[in-house]
Amino acid sequence: MNAYFVTLLDQALRALPSGALHWPAQRLLCVSDLHLGKSDRIARRDGRMLPPYETQATLARLDADIAALDPAHVVCLGDSFDDLAGEASLDEGERLWITRLQAGRDWTWIEGNHDPGPLTLGGAHRAELRIETLVFRHIAQEGATGEVSGHYHPKCRLRGTGGGRPAFLMDAHRLILPAYGTYTGGLACTDPALQRLLADPALAILTGPRAVPVPLPRP
Repeated sequence: MNAYFVTLLDQALRALPSGALHWPAQRLLCVSDLHLGKSDRIARRDGRMLPPYETQATLARLDADIAALDPAHVVCLGDSFDDLAGEASLDEGERLWITRLQAGRDWTWIEGNHDPGPLTLGGAHRAELRIETLVFRHIAQEGATGEVSGHYHPKCRLRGTGGGRPAFLMDAHRLILPAYGTYTGGLACTDPALQRLLADPALAILTGPRAVPVPLPRP
Protein backbone atom coordinates (compact mmCIF):
# COMPACT_ATOMS: atom_id res chain seq x y z
CA MET A 1 0.00 0.00 0.00
CA ASN A 2 3.06 2.28 -0.35
CA ALA A 3 2.95 2.96 3.39
CA TYR A 4 5.75 4.45 5.47
CA PHE A 5 6.84 2.58 8.60
CA VAL A 6 7.40 4.58 11.79
CA THR A 7 8.05 3.78 15.44
CA LEU A 8 6.43 5.63 18.33
CA LEU A 9 7.41 4.53 21.85
CA ASP A 10 8.61 1.18 20.52
CA GLN A 11 5.33 0.56 18.68
CA ALA A 12 5.68 -0.23 14.96
CA LEU A 13 3.10 1.74 12.95
CA ARG A 14 2.37 2.36 9.27
CA ALA A 15 1.39 5.76 7.88
CA LEU A 16 -0.83 4.95 4.90
CA PRO A 17 -1.08 7.03 1.72
CA SER A 18 -4.80 7.49 2.41
CA GLY A 19 -4.10 9.33 5.67
CA ALA A 20 -5.01 6.38 7.91
CA LEU A 21 -2.67 4.93 10.53
CA HIS A 22 -2.20 1.16 10.82
CA TRP A 23 -0.92 -0.63 13.92
CA PRO A 24 -0.31 -4.18 12.67
CA ALA A 25 0.46 -5.78 16.05
CA GLN A 26 -2.94 -4.63 17.36
CA ARG A 27 -4.76 -5.10 14.04
CA LEU A 28 -5.89 -1.50 14.55
CA LEU A 29 -6.77 1.13 11.94
CA CYS A 30 -7.04 4.76 13.02
CA VAL A 31 -8.54 7.64 11.02
CA SER A 32 -9.12 11.22 12.10
CA ASP A 33 -11.43 14.09 11.19
CA LEU A 34 -13.85 12.41 8.79
CA HIS A 35 -16.16 15.47 9.02
CA LEU A 36 -19.02 13.51 7.50
CA GLY A 37 -21.96 15.71 6.53
CA LYS A 38 -19.92 18.84 5.91
CA SER A 39 -21.76 19.79 2.72
CA ASP A 40 -25.05 19.42 4.63
CA ARG A 41 -23.77 21.68 7.42
CA ILE A 42 -22.65 24.36 4.96
CA ALA A 43 -26.06 24.28 3.25
CA ARG A 44 -27.89 24.53 6.59
CA ARG A 45 -25.82 27.36 8.01
CA ASP A 46 -24.62 29.36 5.01
CA GLY A 47 -27.07 28.46 2.26
CA ARG A 48 -24.19 27.50 -0.03
CA MET A 49 -24.71 24.29 -1.97
CA LEU A 50 -21.72 22.01 -2.45
CA PRO A 51 -21.86 18.68 -4.30
CA PRO A 52 -23.19 16.35 -1.58
CA TYR A 53 -20.75 13.54 -2.28
CA GLU A 54 -18.11 13.98 0.42
CA THR A 55 -19.68 11.42 2.79
CA GLN A 56 -19.72 8.75 0.09
CA ALA A 57 -16.17 9.60 -1.01
CA THR A 58 -14.85 9.41 2.56
CA LEU A 59 -16.67 6.16 3.31
CA ALA A 60 -15.41 4.65 0.06
CA ARG A 61 -11.80 5.43 1.03
CA LEU A 62 -12.37 3.97 4.51
CA ASP A 63 -14.04 0.92 2.98
CA ALA A 64 -10.98 0.34 0.77
CA ASP A 65 -8.56 0.56 3.72
CA ILE A 66 -10.69 -1.80 5.81
CA ALA A 67 -11.00 -4.28 2.93
CA ALA A 68 -7.23 -4.25 2.39
CA LEU A 69 -6.21 -4.57 6.06
CA ASP A 70 -9.15 -6.34 7.76
CA PRO A 71 -8.58 -4.56 11.10
CA ALA A 72 -9.99 -6.01 14.31
CA HIS A 73 -10.41 -2.50 15.73
CA VAL A 74 -11.15 0.84 14.02
CA VAL A 75 -10.57 4.07 15.94
CA CYS A 76 -12.16 7.29 14.64
CA LEU A 77 -10.09 10.00 16.27
CA GLY A 78 -12.70 12.74 16.70
CA ASP A 79 -14.70 15.13 14.53
CA SER A 80 -16.21 12.16 12.73
CA PHE A 81 -19.16 14.42 11.86
CA ASP A 82 -18.94 18.08 10.98
CA ASP A 83 -21.42 19.10 13.68
CA LEU A 84 -24.01 17.62 16.02
CA ALA A 85 -26.65 17.56 13.28
CA GLY A 86 -24.36 15.85 10.78
CA GLU A 87 -25.24 12.38 11.96
CA ALA A 88 -28.92 13.03 11.18
CA SER A 89 -28.01 14.00 7.61
CA LEU A 90 -26.92 10.44 6.77
CA ASP A 91 -29.29 8.70 4.42
CA GLU A 92 -30.29 5.07 4.96
CA GLY A 93 -27.69 3.78 2.53
CA GLU A 94 -24.89 5.62 4.31
CA ARG A 95 -26.03 4.34 7.71
CA LEU A 96 -26.09 0.79 6.39
CA TRP A 97 -22.63 1.33 4.88
CA ILE A 98 -21.20 2.32 8.28
CA THR A 99 -22.99 -0.62 9.94
CA ARG A 100 -21.43 -2.98 7.41
CA LEU A 101 -17.95 -1.54 8.04
CA GLN A 102 -18.44 -2.03 11.78
CA ALA A 103 -19.62 -5.62 11.52
CA GLY A 104 -17.35 -8.16 13.21
CA ARG A 105 -14.85 -5.65 14.64
CA ASP A 106 -14.43 -3.27 17.55
CA TRP A 107 -15.16 0.35 16.69
CA THR A 108 -14.28 3.34 18.87
CA TRP A 109 -15.51 6.90 18.36
CA ILE A 110 -13.23 9.40 20.10
CA GLU A 111 -14.86 12.65 21.16
CA GLY A 112 -13.95 15.66 19.01
CA ASN A 113 -14.52 19.38 19.28
CA HIS A 114 -17.13 19.35 16.50
CA ASP A 115 -19.10 16.40 17.85
CA PRO A 116 -19.10 14.02 20.84
CA GLY A 117 -19.22 11.01 18.56
CA PRO A 118 -22.36 9.68 16.87
CA LEU A 119 -24.87 8.50 19.43
CA THR A 120 -27.20 6.44 17.23
CA LEU A 121 -24.51 4.40 15.48
CA GLY A 122 -22.80 1.34 16.91
CA GLY A 123 -19.43 1.33 18.61
CA ALA A 124 -17.91 2.54 21.86
CA HIS A 125 -17.53 6.22 22.78
CA ARG A 126 -14.44 7.51 24.58
CA ALA A 127 -12.83 10.84 25.45
CA GLU A 128 -9.51 9.09 24.80
CA LEU A 129 -8.23 5.55 24.42
CA ARG A 130 -5.06 4.01 25.86
CA ILE A 131 -3.54 0.87 24.38
CA GLU A 132 -0.15 -0.32 25.66
CA THR A 133 2.21 2.71 25.46
CA LEU A 134 0.02 4.84 23.18
CA VAL A 135 -2.88 7.19 23.90
CA PHE A 136 -5.40 8.17 21.22
CA ARG A 137 -7.11 11.56 21.64
CA HIS A 138 -8.50 14.25 19.37
CA ILE A 139 -6.38 17.27 20.33
CA ALA A 140 -2.70 17.07 21.20
CA GLN A 141 -1.68 18.01 24.74
CA GLU A 142 1.60 19.75 25.39
CA GLY A 143 4.04 17.52 27.22
CA ALA A 144 2.24 14.30 26.24
CA THR A 145 4.20 11.26 25.17
CA GLY A 146 3.11 8.29 23.08
CA GLU A 147 0.25 10.43 21.80
CA VAL A 148 -1.72 9.90 18.57
CA SER A 149 -4.02 12.83 17.75
CA GLY A 150 -5.75 14.71 14.93
CA HIS A 151 -7.71 18.00 14.96
CA TYR A 152 -5.29 20.26 13.08
CA HIS A 153 -5.67 18.80 9.55
CA PRO A 154 -1.93 19.33 8.88
CA LYS A 155 -0.74 19.95 5.34
CA CYS A 156 2.80 20.19 4.03
CA ARG A 157 4.01 21.85 0.84
CA LEU A 158 7.28 20.95 -0.82
CA ARG A 159 9.03 23.58 -2.86
CA GLY A 160 7.97 23.48 -6.48
CA THR A 161 4.99 21.17 -5.86
CA GLY A 162 2.12 23.68 -5.70
CA GLY A 163 -0.50 23.34 -2.97
CA GLY A 164 0.07 21.49 0.27
CA ARG A 165 -0.72 17.83 0.74
CA PRO A 166 -2.33 16.34 3.85
CA ALA A 167 0.46 15.01 6.03
CA PHE A 168 1.24 13.12 9.20
CA LEU A 169 3.50 15.05 11.57
CA MET A 170 5.62 13.30 14.18
CA ASP A 171 8.54 13.50 16.55
CA ALA A 172 9.81 11.09 19.19
CA HIS A 173 6.78 11.63 21.43
CA ARG A 174 3.70 12.22 19.29
CA LEU A 175 2.04 11.59 15.94
CA ILE A 176 -0.55 13.97 14.47
CA LEU A 177 -2.79 12.53 11.75
CA PRO A 178 -4.03 14.36 8.67
CA ALA A 179 -7.74 14.83 8.12
CA TYR A 180 -9.25 11.77 6.42
CA GLY A 181 -12.42 13.51 5.23
CA THR A 182 -12.94 14.81 1.72
CA TYR A 183 -13.99 18.44 2.38
CA THR A 184 -11.64 19.24 5.24
CA GLY A 185 -9.09 21.88 4.25
CA GLY A 186 -5.92 22.05 6.30
CA LEU A 187 -3.40 23.95 8.40
CA ALA A 188 0.13 24.52 7.07
CA CYS A 189 2.70 22.49 8.98
CA THR A 190 4.70 25.70 9.44
CA ASP A 191 1.90 27.23 11.54
CA PRO A 192 3.03 28.06 15.10
CA ALA A 193 0.24 25.91 16.58
CA LEU A 194 1.89 22.83 15.06
CA GLN A 195 5.50 23.94 15.26
CA ARG A 196 5.39 24.33 19.04
CA LEU A 197 4.14 20.77 19.50
CA LEU A 198 6.96 19.06 17.62
CA ALA A 199 10.60 18.87 18.70
CA ASP A 200 13.48 18.15 16.33
CA PRO A 201 14.10 15.81 14.73
CA ALA A 202 10.53 16.00 13.45
CA LEU A 203 9.05 14.48 10.33
CA ALA A 204 6.24 15.21 7.91
CA ILE A 205 4.84 12.25 5.98
CA LEU A 206 2.93 13.41 2.92
CA THR A 207 -0.08 11.45 1.74
CA GLY A 208 -1.01 10.80 -1.90
CA PRO A 209 -0.12 7.93 -4.24
CA ARG A 210 2.46 6.89 -1.63
CA ALA A 211 3.47 8.08 1.81
CA VAL A 212 6.54 10.33 1.43
CA PRO A 213 8.63 11.31 4.49
CA VAL A 214 10.45 14.66 4.62
CA PRO A 215 12.02 16.62 7.48
CA LEU A 216 9.41 18.88 9.02
CA PRO A 217 9.82 22.32 7.38
CA ARG A 218 10.64 25.07 9.83
CA PRO A 219 9.72 28.72 9.12
